[in-house]
Amino acid sequence: MSIPHIGDVLPNFEAPATGDKAVKLSDYRGKFVVLYFYPKDSTPGCTLEGQDFRDNIERFSALNAVILGVSRDSLKSHENFKCKQEFPFDLLSDTDESLCQLFDVIKMKNMYGKQVRGIERSTFLIDPHGALVREWRKVSVKGHCEQVLSALTELSGH
Repeated sequence: MSIPHIGDVLPNFEAPATGDKAVKLSDYRGKFVVLYFYPKDSTPGCTLEGQDFRDNIERFSALNAVILGVSRDSLKSHENFKCKQEFPFDLLSDTDESLCQLFDVIKMKNMYGKQVRGIERSTFLIDPHGALVREWRKVSVKGHCEQVLSALTELSGH
């Protein structure tokens, strides 16, 4: 499948998640899904981003939205990160990069002067019918959670 565009209904992807689950997109029919991709568990920016979503979970829930974080880290790493940060949402492990490829978030990045393949911090908002309605690429953590909440508020008519 080609990279999804705004308005496209997404395939019913499935990925292993924290809590010993396999999460499918169809599990969340009838709800908005905030799918955020981040580079690595327990790094400063990724921790801050997760904490912003955590600290606003009630606002997301009030707008009929669930949050799912995705990185290439193992489930063990995710469980530790989720527990330590008390995230009230699941983290999906994409070790085979299938979700990363679907959403085209693997990019060449400079790290300490070297070119490395990594996840470009990105967030996708999926509507209750499984269609992609908003996307944010090259996300800057500061203020991002508010941008997502603002889009959700607009889309849900609240």
